[in-house]
Amino acid sequence: MKVVGFSFIKDAIICNYPIEEAIKSILPLCDEVIVAVGKSNDNTLALVRNIDPDKIKIIETVWDDNLREGGRVLALETDKALQAIPTDADWCFYIQADEIVHENSLKTIQQSMLKCKDDKRVDGLLLDFIHFYGSYKYVADAYNWHRKEIRIVRNDKSIFSYKDSMGFRKGNNKKLQVKDSGGLIHHYSYVKTPKQMMNKQKAFHRLWHDDNWLQEKIGDATEYDFSEIDSLKKYEGTYPNVMRNRIANFHTNFDFDVSKSKMKLKYRLRKLLKEILGISLGEYRNYKLL
Repeated sequence: MKVVGFSFIKDAIICNYPIEEAIKSILPLCDEVIVAVGKSNDNTLALVRNIDPDKIKIIETVWDDNLREGGRVLALETDKALQAIPTDADWCFYIQADEIVHENSLKTIQQSMLKCKDDKRVDGLLLDFIHFYGSYKYVADAYNWHRKEIRIVRNDKSIFSYKDSMGFRKGNNKKLQVKDSGGLIHHYSYVKTPKQMMNKQKAFHRLWHDDNWLQEKIGDATEYDFSEIDSLKKYEGTYPNVMRNRIANFHTNFDFDVSKSKMKLKYRLRKLLKEILGISLGEYRNYKLL
């Protein structure tokens, strides 16, 4: 079984993306990893080159800065890496720059890929997500955060990145048929200092909105306000080994009283149904679960 990873990145240092850790987290399962590196305003290209020169193939790209509709440029950059995967690969393992696969999942993920390799009904595999917020101590527990998403797809050239690169579809916009892999991703998109987070937000919103919107909504703000979050809980699990140095060197004053949830009623009801009956009511699914 041949597995090729793929990802995309731009301005990793400015936006403080853990792209090195993200790629390293899937390397044990991949024969190679293809990374589309956009022209950056920092040393992102050198950073990616030095991760593992023997297993990483870089495609240098230029992002379309005029494309500001629904984050479409993210999907286009994802597809550049996906389409470069050689035809002899069985599975394509997607990882975004702020996602880390926990090493405790690697064996289970590998077994799932082996089990489904010859089952042509299976277009892809899901991974579970844990979303960290504000620091490494807290995770989101409201139901407006995605719990699962496709991160492994069959090497089928009709498969493409969907909308803002969150998931995938195939052919004439058909949802993929998928199974659970049993794998786990730690999502660290919102674990930054207030200044780092604001830098990322400004860069990110430019992919959706024009300059007038940015000035109206963000203006000259230099720090992100983490206090606006509705509901969090303390994280009690372990962290991926590749994140140890980053976690040890991260310092923030962010704190949250987990007893004072501001979760919307509809999300409270969904959470209750899930806990009592195991029903995920109203959950967004960009896939068909086999």
